[in-house]
Amino acid sequence: MLKKAVGQNVPRAEGAQKLTGEARYIDDLTFPGMLYGATLRSTLPHARVVEIERDASFDWRGFTIVNHRDIPAGGKNIVAMIVEDQPYLAVDEVRHQAEPILLLAHVDPARLAEGVAHVKIHYQPLPAVLDFETATGVLKELSIAKGDVERGLKEADRIIEGTYRTGAQEQLYIECNGVIALPEIDGDAGGITVYGSLQCPYYVSRALETLLALPKEKVRVVQTTTGGGFGGKEEYPSMIAGHAALLAKKAGAPVKIVYDRHEDLIATTKRHPSIVRHRTGVKEDGTLTAIDIDVRLDGGAYVTLSPVVLSRACIHAVGPYRCPNVRIRGRVMMTNTPPNGAFRGFGAPQSQFAAEVHMDRIAGELGLDAVELRRKNLLRAGDATATGQVLKESISAEDVLDRAIALHARSGKKDKKPTDGTLRATGLALFFHGSGFTGGGEVRLASRAGIELTKNGVRLLVGSTEIGQGTRTMHAQIVADALEIPYDWVHTSDPDTARVPDSGPTVASRTCMVVGAILQHAAKRLRDTLGPYGSPAEFRKRARQLLADHGPFRVIETYEKPGEINWSDETYQGDAYGAYAWGCNLAEVEIDPLTYQARCTRLTAVIDIGKAIHPLLAEGQIEGGSLQAVGWALYEEVVMRDGKMANAQLTNYIIPTTLDTPRIDVEIVENPYPHGPFGAKGVGECPVDGPAAAIVNAIHRATGRRLDQIPATPERILKMGLPS
Repeated sequence: MLKKAVGQNVPRAEGAQKLTGEARYIDDLTFPGMLYGATLRSTLPHARVVEIERDASFDWRGFTIVNHRDIPAGGKNIVAMIVEDQPYLAVDEVRHQAEPILLLAHVDPARLAEGVAHVKIHYQPLPAVLDFETATGVLKELSIAKGDVERGLKEADRIIEGTYRTGAQEQLYIECNGVIALPEIDGDAGGITVYGSLQCPYYVSRALETLLALPKEKVRVVQTTTGGGFGGKEEYPSMIAGHAALLAKKAGAPVKIVYDRHEDLIATTKRHPSIVRHRTGVKEDGTLTAIDIDVRLDGGAYVTLSPVVLSRACIHAVGPYRCPNVRIRGRVMMTNTPPNGAFRGFGAPQSQFAAEVHMDRIAGELGLDAVELRRKNLLRAGDATATGQVLKESISAEDVLDRAIALHARSGKKDKKPTDGTLRATGLALFFHGSGFTGGGEVRLASRAGIELTKNGVRLLVGSTEIGQGTRTMHAQIVADALEIPYDWVHTSDPDTARVPDSGPTVASRTCMVVGAILQHAAKRLRDTLGPYGSPAEFRKRARQLLADHGPFRVIETYEKPGEINWSDETYQGDAYGAYAWGCNLAEVEIDPLTYQARCTRLTAVIDIGKAIHPLLAEGQIEGGSLQAVGWALYEEVVMRDGKMANAQLTNYIIPTTLDTPRIDVEIVENPYPHGPFGAKGVGECPVDGPAAAIVNAIHRATGRRLDQIPATPERILKMGLPS
C-alpha cells in the first residue's frame, strides 16, 4: 500500500543539495566577463544633490558609471510597487540616508572600492523629519468601523487607556541581498536576465519591465538558492536588480551586486516601528463594550509595502476578541529615514502586542483574572470581527488557550523560590493571524500554478520560492497525495519566470493554503485527464502513453475565490481572510536584579494551522517565528542617529543566540479549513504575533510595574524600576 506523504516528515526536497554543497547561492555564481557593482548612497537624511564630483586624478578606465540619466528611453526611474514614488537613483533630491545616487562597476572588486572612494557628492542640506510620532506627512491611512463606539463608551462602567510602542526590527536573513544581471547584446531592445536571492520573482520581473521599458518576454528572473527572507527580500530585490540591470545594459556585460552585512543593514527595509493607542470601554465583569484604537506606523521616506502592513495591523488590532463597537484609525507616517517594509507578520505583531498588553492592563485595573477575561471575550463561531466577518469554521481561540495552559502546566517544573533576588513570572498572550492576502487581494493576484508530466512522475510549475521554510517539500507532498504517487516522483526546482507561471508572492502565509490548494486542484484535473488508475505503476504507464500520444503535457490552474468570501475594498468590510490561524503563548521570564536583564527561559506555543503537511517543518516554523519575536521583545534594537542606523553591524545589533534561546514547547492544533489543501492554513507568520506581549506581561507580573514598550532592554527596565 502506498504510504501517504501529507502529515509525514518526508526528506526535504532540496535537503540533499544543501547538505552536500551542490546548492548554488548567488555569490557562488560567476559568468564570463562579469563585473562587480557598487552603490553610492546619500550621507544626509534630506538634501539637494548639488554636484557629483569624480576625482580627475584617478584613472577611471575600465569603470562603468550609471546615474539617473542612463535609464533607457521610455523607462521609468521608479520602483514599480503599490505606489510609484521611490526612484532607483536620486535625481536632485535625497529623502533618506543610504538613498542610491550613483552606480559603479568594474571587473576588479578592489579597484571598484578605490573608485567609490574617489567620488564625492556635494549637498545642500534640507530640513529632515526623523520622529514619526510628531511627523505630519501621511503615506497611507485607513479606518475600520463597527457599531457605535461613542455609545459603547457611554455604556461602559470603566474606560481604560494605554499607549504601546514597538521598535524597528531587522530581518537578518543569513544571506545578504545579491543579484547578477546578464544583458542581451542587442542595443536598447536587448532583454535582461537576472539571477537573485529573492522571494518574489514576478515582482522583480514587473519592476524591470517598467525600469527598462521592456516587454514581458524580454525579462527573465531566476531565483537562486536563497538563504532566508522573512519579508526582507519581498520588494527590496527589485531595487538591487534594477541597479545591476542598468550597469549590465550600459557595460554590455554581466554585473554582480552582493551587499555586505553593513550595507544590507543600513539600506534595506525593516519592520515598521509603531505607536498604538487603546481606549477601551468595559463592564465591571470584563465585558468589552467599545474599543477605540489609533495605529501609527513609521513608513520611512517612501511607501514600499506600507499599505498592506497598515491594513493587516488594523484588521488584527482588536486581537481575537468580540466587541460590538469598534473604531480603528491607522496611518503610516513619512519620515526621512530608510523605507520600512515587510517582516514576518507584517503589521499584526505590532498591533497584537498592543492588544494583548492592553488586555492584561484591563484585567489588572478591574481586578480580574487575565485568563478568564480573555475567555469571556474571545471569538467563537458566529461572532463577528472588526470588519464584520462572521466566523463560521476553523475557529480555535478557546481551544488554543486551554491547550497552552495545560501544556505549560504539564511540561513545567516547580521552581524553588529564588534566593538571589531574581524576579520570575509567567505571562500570556492570545492571538490570531489571517492566512493569505487581505480581502480581494487573492482575486487581484489571480495566482497560477501547475503540474508537468515527466516519464517518471511530475514536475511542479510554481512561482512560489523556497527560502528555507520548506515550500518545495510541502508542495510536493500535496501533489504526491493528490495524485496518489510516491513523494519522490514529484520533482521541484527554483522558480524561473521563463518556465513557471506567476503564483503570486511568497508572503502572507499563503504559500501552503492558497498555492498548495491550486496545485491540489491541478492534480485533480490531471487525474481526470489520465482516467482511473489503481496504482503508481499504472499512473506512470498512463502518463507515458499520454506523453507519447500528445507530446509535453501540463496542467495549469488559476486561483478561484471560495463563493462564501465577500469583501469591500471601499468600506473595508466583510471577509478579510478565508481562514485564520490561532495561537496562544505562555512565557516564563527571569529578571536579574543586578544587570536588569530580562530573559525568557521557557515559551509555550500552541498554534492551530489546520493541518500540518510536514509536522517537523511546521514545528520548526513555530519555533523560528517564536524566537524572532523573543529577539524583538528583548534584544533587537535598531538605533537610529540622524536618520541612519547607528548599530549596523552584528557586534551591536543583538539577536538571540543559542544561549539566549528559551526552551520552546510546541503543540500543533489541526482544526481544518475546508478550502485549504488537506485542511491546511498558514503557519509561518502566526507564531510571531504573541511572544512579545507574553514576555512584557510576564515582566509586569514579576515587577508590578508596566513596561509598554519593546525591546525591553536593561536600560528600559532600569528606568522603569524594580521592587525593593
